[in-house]
Amino acid sequence: MPLGLRRKKKFTTKETSRLVEGEQTNAAGASLPSLPAPTCKLVFHTQLAHGSATGRVENFSSIQELYAKIAGVFEISPSEILYCTLNTPKVDMGKLLGAQIGLEDFIFAHVKGIKKEVNVYKSEDSLGLTITDNGAGYAFIKRIKDGSIVDSVKTICVGDHIEAINGETIVGWRHFDVAKKLKELKKEELFTLKLIEPKRAFDMEPRSKAGKSSTGRIGTGRETLRLRSKGPATVEEVPSETKAKAIEKVDDLLELYMGIRDIDLATTMFEAGKDKGNPDKFAVALDETLGDFAFPDEFVFDVWRVIGDAKQG
Repeated sequence: MPLGLRRKKKFTTKETSRLVEGEQTNAAGASLPSLPAPTCKLVFHTQLAHGSATGRVENFSSIQELYAKIAGVFEISPSEILYCTLNTPKVDMGKLLGAQIGLEDFIFAHVKGIKKEVNVYKSEDSLGLTITDNGAGYAFIKRIKDGSIVDSVKTICVGDHIEAINGETIVGWRHFDVAKKLKELKKEELFTLKLIEPKRAFDMEPRSKAGKSSTGRIGTGRETLRLRSKGPATVEEVPSETKAKAIEKVDDLLELYMGIRDIDLATTMFEAGKDKGNPDKFAVALDETLGDFAFPDEFVFDVWRVIGDAKQG
């Protein structure tokens, strides 16, 4: 098994969007402005998860732009939005908005609610937390393992945003950096978490009924809007069952090797490798796409095998 994939020379690539940025010239050689690429107008319906009127958002290509659009509709600051769920106002981590939105999905925005400060005694190496982030600087708790240290602290809940650890603000950190910080805390010591839970409605019944009527048609479409940190959003087909299972396996490998679960990251890795002819080229593609991660070679090969199995059906 060849090693040293990380030492491969990276190929020089350009963002796809750069291909349409060059100037055009007329018959006389004078420069003409580049024509914008045609776009389709996509409109999504949205509500605040704790209760609000229904608004409409459109013309966004990233999570940050979407949050800004939602904030504008409801006249709040984008920094108030912790995360969004699709087709449910509940704090349902299985319905988190990630890099893809179905064209008929209904977006519920969860905003900042009660702040709380919790002391936790780290009696074991593992806290039993799975951390994710909203793609816009807020890390939050995605899962709490039954019987774990954190599970015994009932004031810590799934969906809580982690604002600070031992007084150190972590706003702006990616979820893997927060997970690493928590893992590095010393055993047999007390540490402090500053948390913000999402705002909750006092009476969900009226809003639930509205949600059902608004989202009854959800899931009937076969296309999704894929958001990107760079470049325009694109409309793509819903993944096939084979592809979806492969992405789930990559997500499992992420947890096994890296201690994190991130279905969006797993999807990005699958997309980076689906058209590569060998694991070396796949490793180079990962470096170019996800240079912030230091993936071990064994992990790269395992992911490559999963992608290869998916190609063969």
